[in-house]
Amino acid sequence: MQLFDRFWTRRQLEARIGRTDAIFGLRRYKGTEGFETEVEWIRMQSGAGLNVEICPSKALDLTGATFHGVPISWSCVNGDVHPAYYVPNGAEWLRTASGGLLMTCGLAHVGEPAVEQGEVHGLHGRIHHIPAKQVVAEGNWEQDDYTMRVAGVMEESSIFGRHLRLTREIRMNAGENRIVLTDTVTNFGFQTAEHMMLYHFNFGFPLLDEQTSLLFPHTAELSKIGGGEATGYKRWPLPDSGDDGAVYEHQLNRQAIGEDGMAEAIILNPSFPLPGPSGRHLPVEMHLRWSADTLPCLTQWVAPMAGEHVLSIEPGNCGVMGRSVAREKGTLCHLAPGESVQYRVELEVMLS
Repeated sequence: MQLFDRFWTRRQLEARIGRTDAIFGLRRYKGTEGFETEVEWIRMQSGAGLNVEICPSKALDLTGATFHGVPISWSCVNGDVHPAYYVPNGAEWLRTASGGLLMTCGLAHVGEPAVEQGEVHGLHGRIHHIPAKQVVAEGNWEQDDYTMRVAGVMEESSIFGRHLRLTREIRMNAGENRIVLTDTVTNFGFQTAEHMMLYHFNFGFPLLDEQTSLLFPHTAELSKIGGGEATGYKRWPLPDSGDDGAVYEHQLNRQAIGEDGMAEAIILNPSFPLPGPSGRHLPVEMHLRWSADTLPCLTQWVAPMAGEHVLSIEPGNCGVMGRSVAREKGTLCHLAPGESVQYRVELEVMLS
């Protein structure tokens, strides 16, 4: 294992530490006050700088994330509200959404609240507020490498309605600042079901500052939702209480997709602050990659408002305009009874 600028065997490390989670590994804990009472988290710690919090209470989404102890994800005003407080109507999702590194949107609806074909859909669907079951959190040695795995199942179902199941697995290797998320969505019902999926990745201060730049994959078309010129999406502005932000849609072209079928967006900060009395600042790159065959759409939310200072990069099988628009465009995904679709998303942080 590569750690602390040298290679270690398993036995060399075990001779120096009583517990591996002193440096890397998994730890589970719960909230004890306010809206976070009984919310559960699993901390996944790489030992190389990247730590993420996984929330079984909320779809195994990723809440806090730090690099060498410095936040890279967006911390929203809500905190990690227990899903018991969730109200699915209208835009009430905004009161209990966790922010954090990843909020999953779907499984039946993504986008603005809507009534579509007689069915009421709240903002961004229900999946972010569905607790996981059959949760597995394990770390294992494979010769001199240590692999961490968190997995579980979320079911979005109703009597006389759809039955969609999300099976999620998150992996990280100790000594590496990279996480790999693999999702499988299956229609366990006996009728064809509409399916929308969007990965709402959220980045915040101090990764985002006036020096931060953004690199997106080649696009065949770039548009700004609501009209207007599609500018300002490559740089990060200072907080502005009068700026309502913007949402952009990137239509990927073939050049955007690598030989492995993955597309990639990169956040660059040339002077990322690292802890310590010397006040070190080093260049950091954040690479977000996703399976472009099953996630062909990319939405970008630029929200520089004071107090809600967040950049969201959102791969999906749909945009954020809702089911009716997707249906009209002929892009609404359908799953036949028993059919499955798989998604893969990777996030890697590196000093450049």
